[in-house]
Amino acid sequence: MLKNNNMETPQYDYAHFLGDIKTKIRQAQYEAMKSVNSRLVWLYWEIGQSITEKRQQAGWGRSVVETLAKDIQAEFPGMRGFSSRNLWLMAEFYIEYQADTFLQSLIAEIGWTHHTIILSKCKDNQERQFYILASKKYGWTARVLNHQIENKSYEKYLLNQTNFDDVLPEQYRNQAVLALKDQYTFDFLELADEHTEHELEQALLQNIRKFLLEMGADFCFVGNQYRLEIEQEDYYIDLLLFHRHLKSLIAIELKIGSFKPEYKGKMEFYLNVLNDTVKLSHENDAIGIIICKEKNRTVVEYSLKSSKHPIGVATYSLSSILPENLRNMLPDSATIAHKIDLFMANLL
Repeated sequence: MLKNNNMETPQYDYAHFLGDIKTKIRQAQYEAMKSVNSRLVWLYWEIGQSITEKRQQAGWGRSVVETLAKDIQAEFPGMRGFSSRNLWLMAEFYIEYQADTFLQSLIAEIGWTHHTIILSKCKDNQERQFYILASKKYGWTARVLNHQIENKSYEKYLLNQTNFDDVLPEQYRNQAVLALKDQYTFDFLELADEHTEHELEQALLQNIRKFLLEMGADFCFVGNQYRLEIEQEDYYIDLLLFHRHLKSLIAIELKIGSFKPEYKGKMEFYLNVLNDTVKLSHENDAIGIIICKEKNRTVVEYSLKSSKHPIGVATYSLSSILPENLRNMLPDSATIAHKIDLFMANLL
């Protein structure tokens, strides 16, 4: 008698069937929630537009908005989101974004709470684009978004120093640029200003979730003090990560002092070995990130100039305050526009 293969493992089949149904339900719930949030943001935009136009055309004062808030709440008791403060935010939202057609096209991509954070903390439209797109792409919660803005992720992206444009294939060059910041903020570490590289590494391992959050989306932890054996000699990479989108191993070297040109040579050695002995056939070449306490940007430029391997040099800080000298190094508006275009090309 022939066996029915579909009936051999009914519990296994049912578990998969149930999992598939659950996934479909969750996806439908997510799409429904997204649709509601999108419509709500557009409603707030329309209310902000109406308030702004009435104030301009009829000369209505502040008291009208206070009255409007009370009347709406009386008509829709228990409905949140229509306080006088929120109505003023809607008007500000409309006023700030009305002249920028690209920003208008993005307003339904994220929730209202995200918009209020971006509106209050970002005064530049290119910066607002960056955080709207990043929130959409990476699914940042409002709390994570706030953390990213306070850590100056936008500025760190604009300032990063790599040789990726020269050595990486075009198809994933831009995504690699997005994967590296110029400065990482490790304010979640309980370290004294004076600490050893071992202490820094151990503190990062003890806070691995926060460390990966600071590194950015798509990074996965592979190991620390990752051993490479060459001719019966052992060499150790401080931290080894994997970037899912780039499909690349990411070797990280931690330095508690200033960047030195010889660090690049050591990293090139690691990348050669990783590519020859660790990288899988379907993966792209490994990428190196050297994270130092300080760096001279000119020294970094000359050091990376001749390298054939993708390497980036960043700094780290135990404080979320971006140094003033870095603020003054932000590129000109044309360069910023180009970098934002690259960012959008990878996120849209």
